[in-house]
Amino acid sequence: MSGRLQHRVALITGAGSGIGLESSVLFAQEGAHILLCDINLQGAQKGADLISERYPQVKAIAIKCDVSKEEDIKNAVDTAVKEFGRLDVMFNNAGIMHPQDDNALNTEESIWDLTMQINLKGVWWGCKYAILAMRQNPTDVSKGLHTGGSIINTASFVALMGAATPQLAYTASKGGVLAMTRELAMVHAREGIRLNSLCPGPLKTPLLMDFLNTEEKRQRRMVHLPMGRFGEAIEQAKAALFLASDDSSYMTGTDFTVDGGLSSAYVTATGEPILPPPPSLANN
Repeated sequence: MSGRLQHRVALITGAGSGIGLESSVLFAQEGAHILLCDINLQGAQKGADLISERYPQVKAIAIKCDVSKEEDIKNAVDTAVKEFGRLDVMFNNAGIMHPQDDNALNTEESIWDLTMQINLKGVWWGCKYAILAMRQNPTDVSKGLHTGGSIINTASFVALMGAATPQLAYTASKGGVLAMTRELAMVHAREGIRLNSLCPGPLKTPLLMDFLNTEEKRQRRMVHLPMGRFGEAIEQAKAALFLASDDSSYMTGTDFTVDGGLSSAYVTATGEPILPPPPSLANN
């Protein structure tokens, strides 16, 4: 453990699985106290128990949080401040990719509204209450703690270039996350509050694999991936750690793209992947 988040407090939504779970474990490994938030409390609690077992020097708490409800997000931030005394990192990671999300002709309004409520409005609320909390952070120079903090919002590569498989509501919601993050980064830069978007490429997580539920859909994505494989959640967690830590202290308002080269590719090479994916932290 290098302690890049020593003495810091991180709140992570969607912490019960995928990127959120891997990030929770990795942030704890780096010294942060963690509030794991998920609509699936059982998954979040499993992560908290794992952290407590591996890293007893930090504290991990799991709570149920539906990010489509403003009161749940406010309660999560209030809980972090009450339990740990401050909030240094807010990772607005929770989101959905609905299997009935399609093109402009076939996507139902209810699917559009649900996606926006979770993926965009939920991130707005997360930013709002995190900013209010970070403004109040007490300064402890001996521990390197100050007012301000880092807010990370999960967007997607499809917000930058569009998706080969139609998913209009998801794509539009993630584009909104990018625009909102940039604006908030400019507004709050002088307060020491940094905001950056994390733009993952296609990942081998339940969220995407449930959406790419046919071999045809999976191959349509795979053909665009220069590395020849889907990404792993741990690879996004490592990127989130960089954005959360002082290693990225001069970064705000960025679209941090971690997509295996997809957004730089016109065509891709053929053949098997050369490098295997890194191992998961949460499942070892």
